[in-house]
Amino acid sequence: MDNKKRLFVGNLPFTVTEDSLTELFGKAGKVASVKIITDKYSGRSKGFAFVEMEDEKAAEEAIKLYNDTELEGRKIVVNVARPMEERPRRDFGGGDRGGGDRGGGGFRRDTRGGSRGGGRY
Repeated sequence: MDNKKRLFVGNLPFTVTEDSLTELFGKAGKVASVKIITDKYSGRSKGFAFVEMEDEKAAEEAIKLYNDTELEGRKIVVNVARPMEERPRRDFGGGDRGGGDRGGGGFRRDTRGGSRGGGRY
């Protein structure tokens, strides 16, 4: 049976590494995994991570030890991670670039009559 407990760790300094988090949380109990979330384009940390502890007791100890404490000058947040929710696919528009009737266009004749001036004949 899998008793691992996943923790959310937020407000991390951008200099923190997965190895340093593994070492830090290892003081609370056995760490199963650490994943710092990074921006997919720049590769830079987004300032939060998920730490998976081997059991409930280690997770509770990590929360007690580190939630609302300072790490490299920043007050971090440590709590039980919520399960990932199924999110709808984001639509930024522009998927269907078909014709569509937008009106307008075409040639428009000036029906007001008279000279518009400024033209050379």
